[in-house]
Amino acid sequence: MNTTSKPVAPEAPSGTQYRITAGTHAATITEVGAMVREYTVGGRDVFVPFDEAEPAPVFNAAVLLPWPNRLRDGRYTADGVTYQLAVSEPDRHTALHGLGCWYRWSAVEVTSEAVTLELALPAQKGWPFQLTSRVRYSVDAARGLEVRVTTRNVGVGTAPYGVGFHPWLATGGADLDACTVRLDATEHVTVDERLLPTGVEPVSGGHDLRATRSLAGLDLDDAWVGATRDDDGLSWCLLGCPDGRTPAIWMDDSMDCWQVCSADHITGHRRFGLAAEPMSCYADAFNTGDRLVTLAPGESHTVRWGATLL
Repeated sequence: MNTTSKPVAPEAPSGTQYRITAGTHAATITEVGAMVREYTVGGRDVFVPFDEAEPAPVFNAAVLLPWPNRLRDGRYTADGVTYQLAVSEPDRHTALHGLGCWYRWSAVEVTSEAVTLELALPAQKGWPFQLTSRVRYSVDAARGLEVRVTTRNVGVGTAPYGVGFHPWLATGGADLDACTVRLDATEHVTVDERLLPTGVEPVSGGHDLRATRSLAGLDLDDAWVGATRDDDGLSWCLLGCPDGRTPAIWMDDSMDCWQVCSADHITGHRRFGLAAEPMSCYADAFNTGDRLVTLAPGESHTVRWGATLL
């Protein structure tokens, strides 16, 4: 039997691209991982972008669920049963950043200014639960980018759950050492050599970012809690840059945790931007229980955050 084939145009590793715009604000959202591949204001990057022809190199603006950050040994116990997930960060022997960021999310609604994507996360080895998550990205000419995620337990059994996000703020081409940082948080999460939590302490020294300070010499890959908020109920992380612009991320009171990373130890991407990650819980919450959400069948959970260029 003879067979013939026609050349097939290669698909972007990040899948279908959804472009949304409002005024000078523009963002591209990807099918794979529901990531923000790029977000600009007036052509200036707010987030460090990645190319359509490559997979996201460092979880760029990914939705991290059903847990953000690290899970010790990829192991946890729920309802008296211990489960083992794949160890995806071998050097620290942890399961990193959940399961959802490498699935294809389905488009639910697409307009010129907003896109809603949905993921039906299936039960799998080490994860016996079934969750459906919807993320809505929208841009507004005055307020910038807004992100809202709602996750519902559509299966049986009570599921442990956390969610986070991984945007990298862009320096405008400057060295990170020439930039400043401010973070609205009063407590720092201490960690061991595997970056797993050991406790919480009041901010001090290089971990006190409540007032604007230089990033020169700061090596950060840390979590903070005790978020403080402005009159609108928002907690902020600000990256001040030499071009006079300030990429900024906010979260409302649906989340209380920040992770900030200066990428000092990421091979090939050293200090290329500043990760400012809003999270509902910090590392290893499945084991510590700190800020862990538990979703009974039919229950849902919603978080909201956003970004802009000041």
